[in-house]
Amino acid sequence: MIVAADEPLVRWDWVGDHLDDIRADAIEHVQLTVLAVGLGFVLAMGMALMARRWRWTYGPLAGFCAVVYAIPSLALFGILVPITGLGIVPAEIALVGYTLLILLRNNVAGFDGVSAPVLEAADGMGYEPWRRVLRIDLPLALPAIIAGLRIATVTTVGLVTVASLVGKGGFGNLINDGLGRDFSTPVVVGTVLSVALAIVFDLLFVLLERVATPWARKAPRIAPIDPGMPARIATSLGVRPEEVAVDG
Repeated sequence: MIVAADEPLVRWDWVGDHLDDIRADAIEHVQLTVLAVGLGFVLAMGMALMARRWRWTYGPLAGFCAVVYAIPSLALFGILVPITGLGIVPAEIALVGYTLLILLRNNVAGFDGVSAPVLEAADGMGYEPWRRVLRIDLPLALPAIIAGLRIATVTTVGLVTVASLVGKGGFGNLINDGLGRDFSTPVVVGTVLSVALAIVFDLLFVLLERVATPWARKAPRIAPIDPGMPARIATSLGVRPEEVAVDG
């Protein structure tokens, strides 16, 4: 796309005339992202729990997700469209598929990060497997799980723009429209708003992590050492203070 010398990069009058279209694309972009990450999380969590119960399944599951993740988006849409047609179905199938590897790895890493003594203590207290997952494993795995959701969501925001090729692309509709007409304004608007939406989602997950895992950010406080304490202890024990060596 080449912008003429006398043509501004952004025509604000066009933006003002198309606020309704921009708002509709924003709603569509958010809906596609939330739906894809939500469905991907449910599927990935199911696979993570399966891998936790039967560890040998993790390799095949991660391998399948990696294969899906490695397929270029244009090629994947080319495979799906003859089967599903245009619209939200091929868009969501592709978007959900691209979230699985990130979410599965982080979910499994989160569960693996729960220490063995904690699990043994829960088993000793008589927790049933499903109760232990909900009350012990899941809360302690939250930092890694939320980190996976954060990465998957930001990635999906960018991929949604490509889904405009199958008729559902949120801000990608603006970008496609601008490229098709060699008109820079919708391209810039769509790109900037996509980046802004990714930043908003990222900040929301940062806030969610701080609220859901308050223990993860609390560093242990170490009481300062009183230089005179060893001498006082020595005196109380009947030892002369000069016989006590204090480092530092």
